[in-house]
Amino acid sequence: MFGIGGGELFFVILVVLMLFGSDKIPEIARSLGKGMKQLKNATNEIKSEINKNTDLNDIKNTFNDVRSDVTSHTKNLGNNINEEINQVKENIEDASGPIKRMR
Repeated sequence: MFGIGGGELFFVILVVLMLFGSDKIPEIARSLGKGMKQLKNATNEIKSEINKNTDLNDIKNTFNDVRSDVTSHTKNLGNNINEEINQVKENIEDASGPIKRMR
């Protein structure tokens, strides 16, 4: 346990008993437990915030990818429609050319 042998652990417990007395040790242990719990809760909150931010960044990146895909497809669709319209105009002009000349 923490690289401490049995004899060393006994010595540490003996020193703590002599410094604080047997009536203060439960109170110290409770305080240490509360401190450890607060530290663990703070660590968990930090982890959850990091995970939330990571999730938000993933969502933003996905949204940006989808937006750029939609933009490029829209431009391609617009170009295709313009090409078709121009082709129809040419066909109409070719077909109406002889009619206009007859007048």
